[in-house]
Amino acid sequence: MPVTKELLEILACPKCKGEIHLNEKSDGLVCNKCKLMYPIKDDIPVMLIDEAVKIG
Repeated sequence: MPVTKELLEILACPKCKGEIHLNEKSDGLVCNKCKLMYPIKDDIPVMLIDEAVKIG
């Protein structure tokens, strides 16, 4: 089951509490402010700062 729009509306970046969005590959949630991507593993977003991947 992919991440739904309803879930995206309530999730926030754990670091800055800002807005996140699904990346193009649909395998992670991106916070543009923090330049972090939180991976999605087995259809579950891993919203841990230590597990986030730096982008750009």
